[in-house]
Amino acid sequence: MLISPEIMFGKCYGRYAVAAINVFNMEQVLGVFRAADRASSPVIIQTTPVARNYAEPQMLLAMISAAAALYPKVVYAIHLDHGNEAHIAHALEKGGYTSVMIDASHDPLEENIRRTREVVKAAHRAGCVVEAELGVLSGVEDDMDIDASHARYTQPDDVAYFVQETGCNSLAIAVGTSHGAYKFSGKQGIQFHILEEIQQKMPGFPLVLHGGSAVNPEEISRINAHGGKMKQGSRGVSDQEITEAIKYGICKINVATDLRVLWARVHREFFAETPDLFDPVIPGGTYMKELEQFCIEKFEKLGSAGKAEEY
Repeated sequence: MLISPEIMFGKCYGRYAVAAINVFNMEQVLGVFRAADRASSPVIIQTTPVARNYAEPQMLLAMISAAAALYPKVVYAIHLDHGNEAHIAHALEKGGYTSVMIDASHDPLEENIRRTREVVKAAHRAGCVVEAELGVLSGVEDDMDIDASHARYTQPDDVAYFVQETGCNSLAIAVGTSHGAYKFSGKQGIQFHILEEIQQKMPGFPLVLHGGSAVNPEEISRINAHGGKMKQGSRGVSDQEITEAIKYGICKINVATDLRVLWARVHREFFAETPDLFDPVIPGGTYMKELEQFCIEKFEKLGSAGKAEEY
């Protein structure tokens, strides 16, 4: 059942969070839907501009629609993640999306407000809700590289003003997470005092946590044991941090890097351990099975498993 994220946020606020999972190919789409069906969990399926350029929007939406037909009990939304005006305009014109994100967080505050306000007007006319971003995350988001020195936390005093001026429906905030495979180091982590202050100023307003992958160090070790050269010694967002963040209004948690790390590990092991094989359905099948289990565990950690029955 395709629904708006706004409905999800109204039910989950302060109780659980909905995983928003970025997909690029059939294996990921099918694996996520299988997991959501088994776990009876609501889920948000996300496509980025890079994914849309890679697989074409109509192909991505067709795969998602086909998976939804195979698993009709799955409660899901379709979201354009980290959109720009061109991709947003195309998505609104062609349809299929329940929400879009405008990421103008790298602009000065007033320019972010101006761009976001224009997207909100167009999206609301088309029946879509809008996620905006305030504050800048470090790391890598597809083809966008933001050095940690330029990352800046969301300022709680700006949040109410920003939401009032733009009319956005949810807000991605920068509270210490980062994009990509190289997350926290040392004692850095989610800044809960910022979350608490934002919630005090905007009680009940849904917040979004980008860079929500855990980046299991065992996966990195297995990749490197089979020819990879990924950096070690950093960590993603812990389960304890996620559980605590939900209390402060985090309703949507973006997961992308973990899917890519899992893909790299499965395929590196396959080609290294069976160099005589070349059939893509073998590692593809393994990846779908392991991704399905990963997503089920993620739903359980977010508290969303079993909650599809609420819709």
